[in-house]
Amino acid sequence: MSKTAPLQGGERSLNAYLFLAPFLLLFLGFTVYPLVKAISLSLQQTYGPGTSVFVGLDNFEYLVADPRFWKALSNTSFYAIASVLVQMPVALGLALLLNNPQVRGKAIFRLIFFSPSLVGIVFVAMLFGLIFEQRTGLLNTVLHGLVGFDLEFPWLETYTMPAMILAGLWMYAGFNMIYFLAALQSVDKTLLEAAEIDGAGIWQRFRHVTLPHIMPIGTFVIILSLIGSFQLFELPYILLDGPGSEDRGLTIVMYLFQTGFEVGDLGYASAIGWALTIVLLILGLVQLRLTRTK
Repeated sequence: MSKTAPLQGGERSLNAYLFLAPFLLLFLGFTVYPLVKAISLSLQQTYGPGTSVFVGLDNFEYLVADPRFWKALSNTSFYAIASVLVQMPVALGLALLLNNPQVRGKAIFRLIFFSPSLVGIVFVAMLFGLIFEQRTGLLNTVLHGLVGFDLEFPWLETYTMPAMILAGLWMYAGFNMIYFLAALQSVDKTLLEAAEIDGAGIWQRFRHVTLPHIMPIGTFVIILSLIGSFQLFELPYILLDGPGSEDRGLTIVMYLFQTGFEVGDLGYASAIGWALTIVLLILGLVQLRLTRTK
């Protein structure tokens, strides 16, 4: 029987490049080229897709002094921090409830709590728009029937950010619950039993045994939620039909969209995008640092 001759060095290199070619082509086409194009656009002022003028760093200088950008950054930051402070305790509480061995029907409760994250953020925005609508909204109608509340009360104009935070809570609490539930199920039961034998109460067992074990997952979920919140766009855009009254629902991504696709200045929109990239990069580095520390 004849033996197959071993591949020479050149043939091995050729085969390696052939296997890498699909990835390299996709990486160059969908990652490298858009990044280079975004850098190029951020140094130009455009008037639609066909006309542009090179302006250097003027877009970034204008960005620093742009009050709408700082309004968008302030709104986005407030939503991100408030959402984390509201969602994390609720998600952890639901996980602790479902991790209790005395609770029956856990599979059904998991499905109920997790199902809002399956319907999509557009549906959630439309649903909460119907709830907070003036006159015909569910909330005003119910309150009017119970206590004679004013049907014309504008919830989305008066309490713009709380409405967005509540909608985000309804959608993402069950999703974050899954992470915490997985972390709780990995806690060593023998440590909990030993702490209970030593006389530790429920709070002491949670603080000194459970919490340290789930902190790495908790850190990951918090950073993931912050990164997702800084990319918020669909929820306020549909819920408020734009940035809302006095730009109370304006986010960074919405401002980028308005600048690039409604105004037509893709150059300034690209500069806004790079500012958002820096924020997300900082959050990513924080996550990496905390993960290594843990």
